[in-house]
Amino acid sequence: MLAALWAAHQPLSTAEVQRAVDSELAYNTVQTILSRLYDKGLVGRSSDGRRHRYYPVKGAEELAAEQMQALLRRGPDRQGVLQRFATSLSEEDAEALRAMLRRRR
Repeated sequence: MLAALWAAHQPLSTAEVQRAVDSELAYNTVQTILSRLYDKGLVGRSSDGRRHRYYPVKGAEELAAEQMQALLRRGPDRQGVLQRFATSLSEEDAEALRAMLRRRR
């Protein structure tokens, strides 16, 4: 659902999200998922007559970074997780990470 909202670049109704995800999910299922995303603070909504239009509150990158931070906080060995992550990166991603860390200093 979030991917459909990120791709749209504008708020979408439940029916528009249903079409965008190109699945066989029922309208009520899509509406329930959007309501739960709203309750979790991941999407916002505005009224458009009798229906709501949904939009993402955070970008994909910000949400992914927050999820990574949450995983690190939950783990018993933060350094071990970071080491495993860093050593599993492709050379291109590792170089991008090194460059970002250099700029941070």
